[in-house]
Amino acid sequence: MLGRLLTAMVTPFDENGNVDYEQAKRLASALLDSGSDGVVVVGTTGESPTLVRDEESRLFREVKSVVKPRGGTIVAGTGSNSTAEVIATTREAEKIGVDACLLVVPYYNKPTQQGLLKHFGTIAESTNLPCILYNVPSRTAINLVPETVIELSQIDNIIGLKDASGNLDQVARILEGVDNDFLLYSGNDNDTFHILNLGGYGVISVAAHLVGNQIKEMISKAVNGETSQAAAIHRKLLSLFNILFIVSNPIPVKHALNCLGFPVGNPRLPLVPPDEKSASAIEAVLKNYHIDLSILVEK
Repeated sequence: MLGRLLTAMVTPFDENGNVDYEQAKRLASALLDSGSDGVVVVGTTGESPTLVRDEESRLFREVKSVVKPRGGTIVAGTGSNSTAEVIATTREAEKIGVDACLLVVPYYNKPTQQGLLKHFGTIAESTNLPCILYNVPSRTAINLVPETVIELSQIDNIIGLKDASGNLDQVARILEGVDNDFLLYSGNDNDTFHILNLGGYGVISVAAHLVGNQIKEMISKAVNGETSQAAAIHRKLLSLFNILFIVSNPIPVKHALNCLGFPVGNPRLPLVPPDEKSASAIEAVLKNYHIDLSILVEK
């Protein structure tokens, strides 16, 4: 079991733009302290498009060194738009000893659904790792349709889906067609409550950097049938969920962490820090929440 609350972890950079591996370890450990069952490393929030292979591999190793001894899980973002590259990266992650891999729908080259079936099927055959598919059509320009997900779910080590489509009808169709042990994670924090109530499993979260314990409580109440209590937590957190996507992720969450006293550096180009208007909007929302980052700062 990978856990219901996984945080899509930012990649900290130092003042020179280099990966800050020690800060990454502090962050991963602190996320476990604040409710996360595990972390996703080198995903969208981790700025995977701007990391090179050596940086990715070292991040997997360094984060594993602090997460695994504490019983947390580490999911490696190994997806790309080249099937051969994904296979190589996934095999390296498997050697390092991660718990699972996250495989984003290929971007830019716009494969057909048949191409997606072959892409993900070929990768799954190349590894013993559990594989989580990742559908985020706003970034990839291609939607992984329910029929394709359902067919891929029959492959033994394709165990789940991170759905960031924002299409709850599509989520319902997928859940209706897959086996009960297929794990459907919300890929958008503001969809988590709704997806849980449709029968989803959990969330791969951005906001858990800031409000992990609250999200953990919402998930617990939702899966235990305490729907009204879960809904109240969802409503309370909704403005935070939304402001963290005022501009491209992970720009807002990095700005929030920096403002709240846990330095993670600026994003790498072509991403830049938020403009003044967006920064002010993020900071205004943060003031509405009692976010305690002492766990992060003291580590």
